[in-house]
Amino acid sequence: MDDDHGQLLAGRYRLHRLLGQGGMGAVWQAHDEQLGRDVAVKELQLPGHLGEAERRNWIARLDREARAAARLKHPGIITVHDRISGPDGRPWIVMELVDGGSLAVLVEAQGGLTPQRAAAIGMQVAAALGAAHRMGITHRDIKPANILLEDDRVVLTDFGIAALEGDATLTATGMIMGTPAFMAPEQVRGLPATAESDLWSLGATLYAAVEGHPPFAGTAPSAVLVAVATERPIPAVRAGVLGPVLDGLLHKDPAARLTIDQLEARLKGIAAPTDVQAAPVASPPPTMPAWSPAVGKAAARPTVRPKPAPRRRISPWAKLGVTMLVITLITYAGYFLDK
Repeated sequence: MDDDHGQLLAGRYRLHRLLGQGGMGAVWQAHDEQLGRDVAVKELQLPGHLGEAERRNWIARLDREARAAARLKHPGIITVHDRISGPDGRPWIVMELVDGGSLAVLVEAQGGLTPQRAAAIGMQVAAALGAAHRMGITHRDIKPANILLEDDRVVLTDFGIAALEGDATLTATGMIMGTPAFMAPEQVRGLPATAESDLWSLGATLYAAVEGHPPFAGTAPSAVLVAVATERPIPAVRAGVLGPVLDGLLHKDPAARLTIDQLEARLKGIAAPTDVQAAPVASPPPTMPAWSPAVGKAAARPTVRPKPAPRRRISPWAKLGVTMLVITLITYAGYFLDK
């Protein structure tokens, strides 16, 4: 990896600094020597044991990310400049360089945010999602690590598993793609992701932003998936005025969730008129495990809000059925946690 420092790609992009890496990808800061500007370059890393079909699938996934982001023109969505091939034929995506860390890194460094600050960030993400949904694109992997912060600007990135309307799916039937703690229940059950699924994931993201940990936990990814499908969220103690918004997004039934217009209106009434990020933080890795230990500091005094209306209890038999479904999906088709 360090040997790539200084490498010149496509005769113009000089790699300078590794910003972060995950299981299947790395992001570099590079300099475009033709236009004289710094950019971010995403490299696809493929394990040597992958078969030819799996290699094609992962390359197609990176190409899908480039196509999805390139179709969108919005200040809250990462701008894609180019798609190039390296000397070994692997694809790279050239994107704008967002000079700031992710929401995940901010929460890890500073602890849970105030409801007002989280709402201000959520407003911009909701606007970006609205633009994507109007273009027929479902992100499918909204989470704190995929939300970048640059001064007052909030940028949604990583469209690697986005669903493009009219584009054939890259995944096998029954395969689960996404990050367990932020996936909507219908995604866990193997159903197609929709705009409402993105709104659930945004709700889980805003929950994590104020509470310092995701709304569902487990000792393994499969346990998290079962919790998402069958359990209520861990009771929030810091959400305050943001609590009803979280409740409105984290409904198991997609039809019962807040719409994008309802969400933006409610967040506008909560958001503080201040910068979404007071100070820059270290650049994040492109991926972050969703089941990592809770981060942030606990509130000194929990915020009391009205107790949500009681919901129908899910029978042990229903939980067992979901558990068996998850195990079957994982065993039969496998699933990608994230890049």
